[in-house]
Order: sequence, then C-alpha cells, then structure tokens
Amino acid sequence: MERVFDEAEKLLGKGEPFVLATVVRTKGSTPQKPGAKLLIRRDGSTVGTLGGGCVEADIWAEARTILDENLGLQLRRFVLNEEIAAKDGLVCGGNMDILIDPIADQPEMEDYVHEILAAYHGQGDRALATLTSQGSGKLFIRADGSTVGSLGAPDRDAKAVEAAIELMPKGRERWVESADGASIYVETFTNPTTVVIAGGGHVGKAIYTMAKFVGFKVIIVDDRPQFANEERFPDADEIVIDDFDKGLRSLNLTPNCYVIVATRGHKLDDVALAEAARSNAGYVGLLGSRRKAVMIFRDLLRQGISEERMRQIHAPVGLDLGGRTPDEIAVSIVAEIVAIKHGRHGGSMTLDQKFLDKAKQLASRPKPRQKVQAAL
Repeated sequence: MERVFDEAEKLLGKGEPFVLATVVRTKGSTPQKPGAKLLIRRDGSTVGTLGGGCVEADIWAEARTILDENLGLQLRRFVLNEEIAAKDGLVCGGNMDILIDPIADQPEMEDYVHEILAAYHGQGDRALATLTSQGSGKLFIRADGSTVGSLGAPDRDAKAVEAAIELMPKGRERWVESADGASIYVETFTNPTTVVIAGGGHVGKAIYTMAKFVGFKVIIVDDRPQFANEERFPDADEIVIDDFDKGLRSLNLTPNCYVIVATRGHKLDDVALAEAARSNAGYVGLLGSRRKAVMIFRDLLRQGISEERMRQIHAPVGLDLGGRTPDEIAVSIVAEIVAIKHGRHGGSMTLDQKFLDKAKQLASRPKPRQKVQAAL
C-alpha cells in the first residue's frame, strides 16, 4: 500500500484529484482482504490493486463517474458468484465492501498522507477513521492519542480513538459503531513487517534473502563484523554489530517485529533469546533442535521469563516442511512468519471431498450474473 500513498502524495502536491478505493469488509472467498487499495487517477490510470477482474473494472467506472460528477464518498458491495469470479480468474463465492473516496478539495489529506508515509518509514503508528454513514468526516489519530479532524460528534471521535490505539501495534482495521448508530471504518498504518535476524551465518543469510524477496524489512544483528556487513547483506535495512543482548536491546522491537535467533552457539542463543523474550516483539523464534530448545527454555525460566511468554516462542522455529539446507530452512521460517502475520496456521489448502462435492453441485447450475448493490 505504500506505493499507493507515494502516488497520492505526488498527486496532492500537483493539486490533481483522484479516487482512493479501499476494501473495508469481506465475507467468504475474495481476491483481496480488508486494507487493499486502488488509486484511480483522473485519466483512468491506476496504482495498487483490489484483485483485478470484474471488481476493478466496476470500481474504475464508478470512480470516473464520481470524479466527473463531483460526487462524495460511496460504499459499495460486490457480490461475487462462482461463475463470474471464475471467468475473470478470481477466487469465488464471497462479498466485498469497497469504500470509494474521491480525494479532491480536501487540503487536510496532504497532511494525512505525509503522516501515513511517516508511519511506513518507522516514525510511529498512525490511524485514519472515516465516517461512512450519517454524514461524512475523517479523523486522523496518532499513537499518542492526539487527533486531527472530527467525525462530527465527541462520542464518534472517542470510539475511533479507542479502536485505533488498540489496533495500531499490528496494523489492523475494524468497523466501530458510535452511540448514535454511525458506522466508522478505522484503518491503521504501521512500520512494515520487520524481520530481525540474530546471527549472520549461513541460515541467517538465507532467511535474509527470503525475507527481502517477500518484501519484509530486515535487520541483522551479529557481534562479528565479518558476518555483519553491507557486502554480505547489501539490502539489509539495518546492520547492528554488537553483543546479541545489547544489539537487540538497542532496537525498538514492536509487535510488528519478528525476531529469529540463529546464532553460532547454545550460549549465544540463550542470551539472544532471553533478550528477545523480554522485548515487545510479536514473534520470537529459535533455530535448532527440540532438545536445544528445552535446555534453553530451562535457562530462561530460571531467569524469570514467564511461562506465558515462553509459550509464545516458536521453537523449533518454522513450519514442518522437512527442509535441511539453509535455503529450505529459510523457506519454512519465512512461511511461518507469513502465516502468523495473516492469522493462519500454515496447513495445506488442498480441497477435501466436501469442496469437491460443492464443485459438482455448481457444475450442474445455470450460469448466474454478477450482482452489485449498495452496501448496508
């Protein structure tokens, strides 16, 4: 989404209007999930995606109409049936609610976009609340609770701030309803997923390569300059050369940070894991065998790390893929991070008999048409 806001910043600077379409609610199987964005310029060109196919075509057409006729914010529901979705190469059988927001004559949006980009660059979490019923309005919220703008009533603003503060650490979104029944969409913006690798050895380098390929921010921590340098990790976002405990302690580890302990020895793993466990990192993983994990867990318990925190540590780290080489191990670790990030368990998605039976039923039905209706 950062590309979308980069383009929004440029257009706002030129005074050019555009439409920002956001997936705000989904049900069933859909090509994109809440938070996905598509920017439509006045000339019809776009940045971002809502999943392609019929959905984007309809949004594109509606965005042009909104700009041409100077209409306000719209909330639309797209009902994707199986036949239409399959025809356009989409997944099928769900609903998508999309907020279509024309950005024109809104000078405050330039400041909002600057702050959202600052959040993506690690300068503190932000949130934006949009009123979608009973009028219009936007409320911009910072991590310290300070706000800009209004949703038209103190209760609405308070509800939005409360939700934003809760959601910001993990970059989530939520619908909230005020006492007067107004619907408010709260979306948050935070530093991109950051993978912190404690250990610059062979596995650490493989994890770095895979994590950067996926698009994560990567920080390397190692006490050896020959293993923690720009030549070995040319695209690392940060390289910390220090003792593992001090190096990890120097970082602002947040719930959106994924720490992987992969040092060169048991004692160093112990030190690094203890520091990671004491931090606010949302994910902590330990590379190695189950026996090694048990021995280190024993030491951490003796150091006062709570049992609750210990249960949150992924050890051995990664999904059970059977990999043995550094690259295979890296795939399993980064795959687990992706799964955890999206609230999944990483199991197989192969269709079972229930779904095959469903396919048989659908094959016998006549082809229906796509429906588009106003979202409730």
